[in-house]
Amino acid sequence: MTEQQKKNEAYKHKIAIRNTAIGFGCAALLVISFVISMNTGYTKLTPLDTLRTLFGGGTDKENLILFDFRLPRIIVSILVGAGLALSGCIIQGISKNALADPGLLGINAGAGLMVILYVLFFGAQSFLSVFTLPFLALAGAGVTAIAIYTLAYKKGEGVAPMRLILTGVAVQAGISALTTVLVVKLDETQFNFVATWQAGSIWGSNWKFVLALFPWMALLLPYVLYKARILDVLNMGDDVAYGLGASVEKERRCLFAAAVALAASCVAVSGSISFVGLIAPHLARRLVGPKHAILLPTCALTGAVLVSVADTIARVIVQPSEIPTGIMVAIIGAPYFLYLLAKSRQ
Repeated sequence: MTEQQKKNEAYKHKIAIRNTAIGFGCAALLVISFVISMNTGYTKLTPLDTLRTLFGGGTDKENLILFDFRLPRIIVSILVGAGLALSGCIIQGISKNALADPGLLGINAGAGLMVILYVLFFGAQSFLSVFTLPFLALAGAGVTAIAIYTLAYKKGEGVAPMRLILTGVAVQAGISALTTVLVVKLDETQFNFVATWQAGSIWGSNWKFVLALFPWMALLLPYVLYKARILDVLNMGDDVAYGLGASVEKERRCLFAAAVALAASCVAVSGSISFVGLIAPHLARRLVGPKHAILLPTCALTGAVLVSVADTIARVIVQPSEIPTGIMVAIIGAPYFLYLLAKSRQ
């Protein structure tokens, strides 16, 4: 082994150690936010009360607060943050556009439109089962994704990443206009539900919603991690990807479908939370670089921390009331989005 090769190996080893440390650091932040969130709320529980309740020694009131109200909501917020962050990371990877995310492409809007249509025709409290929500949202997001992909497809060239983004923006604008028209037709109860949902409230805060969302994450996360190498290849450009033997259009469609399913299942239980799919991949990329094998898990952890912290702040900042989590995320995300736009012009 030459001296240069030794230096390269030492550098790779150093980067691997650094990325591992960052991954453990993100996981530690998630654990800390989880513990703080369990102890935070209108009814105060000390860390000792929480620990005692977790091990079965709490009072009926403490069990109700922790197990029926706080824990399901915390877990849902973590899953939603991870899912939206992964969806955004995939879309940025296949589109090669740093400003892309499920909200920008209209995927969130398509999922939301289906939920609003259901509320309009069947009522806000008429869901036969919370397990139907992800499928309803997936149907709306799937139709939207098919429309975007079809409109962006050009015979002989496939789907150009920039054309995919521009088509998504146009479709998102159309869906938003249709949603506004439908909202006018809602009664007071339906309107209150939809307004809260559109603002991005973690409204599905019981164990049924955890069970409804968890299988989607358990199925899609391993698949996305398995495709990390393909995302690296796609980032090299279509010509290089074809030269390396990748089936570019097929892989792009499969990854796009996975991103749509992740976003739709999360939107179904959290409403329209914007900017997570934009911010989390950027933060993760700054921490560990562009290699998707480490970027994707770091991105999931970053998104989980972001939504978990935002939801905790949203619950306590105006006690005894609360503000939607999506608004708190937007307060963080909007300035960062403007920063990215300004940076992209340089």
